[in-house]
Amino acid sequence: MDDESIKKSSSLSSQPSLPSVPSLTSHSLSHRRQHNLSVVDHHCLTTLKGHNSYVSSLALAGKFLFTGSSDNEVRSWDCNTFSSELDQEFLSNNNIVAVGKGAVKSLVVLADKLFSAHQDHKIRVWKINNQEPDHQKFTRLATLPTLGDRAIKLLMPKNHVQIRRHKTCTWVHHVDAVSALALTKDETLLYSVSWDRTIKIWRTSDFKCLESITNAHDDAINAVALSDDGDVYTGSADKKIKVWRRSPGNKKHSLVDVLERHNSGINALALSCDGSVLYSGACDRSIIVWEKEEDDGNILVVGALRGHTKSILCMAVVSDLVCSGSADKTIRIWRGIDRNYTCLAVLEGHRGPVKCLAAAIDNDRCDSSDTSYLVCSGSLDCDIKVWQISFPLLR
Repeated sequence: MDDESIKKSSSLSSQPSLPSVPSLTSHSLSHRRQHNLSVVDHHCLTTLKGHNSYVSSLALAGKFLFTGSSDNEVRSWDCNTFSSELDQEFLSNNNIVAVGKGAVKSLVVLADKLFSAHQDHKIRVWKINNQEPDHQKFTRLATLPTLGDRAIKLLMPKNHVQIRRHKTCTWVHHVDAVSALALTKDETLLYSVSWDRTIKIWRTSDFKCLESITNAHDDAINAVALSDDGDVYTGSADKKIKVWRRSPGNKKHSLVDVLERHNSGINALALSCDGSVLYSGACDRSIIVWEKEEDDGNILVVGALRGHTKSILCMAVVSDLVCSGSADKTIRIWRGIDRNYTCLAVLEGHRGPVKCLAAAIDNDRCDSSDTSYLVCSGSLDCDIKVWQISFPLLR
């Protein structure tokens, strides 16, 4: 079994849940009625087909959905077609926008640029051309680390790090799969994490690597989340979440906290919109809810969301909803009010584990009484499903 298969099977193998962490999930009908949660409409708008291997990454940007797969392809889908009768087979034959040299692990969009992280240790930057209203054209701008970055670092022996017994490379290189990407709020910095246990920080204006945190974890890093206040959260197969911070006037990040409550590898992290709540999903089938205290900034466990029967593989937050995808082939939609969480919906239809999620407010279908969301899910069944979630506004 190759490294990819080993790591993939590890994240899919479920471990026992966490009896020591209290459950935050309320199943009472009175709680649902109190918060207008008893009338939730959810249905699948469409199933997007075209990838020849499992779908591993999603990104929603404006009216387009970008999807990445282990078939090395990035595809673009027009969200305006999701509820129409257009021929999806025709669309899938005309929407390949980029082909890399390794499985696509993560996607982020910055204005007219698309960043893709790959299994071959590289990050690729694509220029999006939107001149044609219904069709996007892409050209590759750069591969990170850039040739200039590599050449400058190569000349100085102090920039070399040993990666194996008889092999060295410069510190700007990832030397294993780049598993996740995240942009800062001001979009000036891109963070990448890797199975090589490093965190790297890139400047988005010229793609220069500014910093590398080596041996950030004891095992592969699977997830990264950035808070608006500058805190960086990383989740790893070593069962730990680490919190990193750059002090004012300091160019380097330092470790400020280690969060340990999961008893298995961490696959996904997500932050609430205001950054005060962190959600972590792992192979122990639980989503742990962490809250940052206002007075001292300490991060404490509040409880766990339970319901999935297998590993949590991915999460997404939109407004006050938390979406979780699992190896049990389902997506769960959670909503929390005063630390009481309710599972609003269980979305079923995928034929394989749900590997990635993206969510956004569905402005085209919101009105004065209802609010609506789009949730997109990618699976090991090679399909992307687009779901619509609607429920009454809180009064």
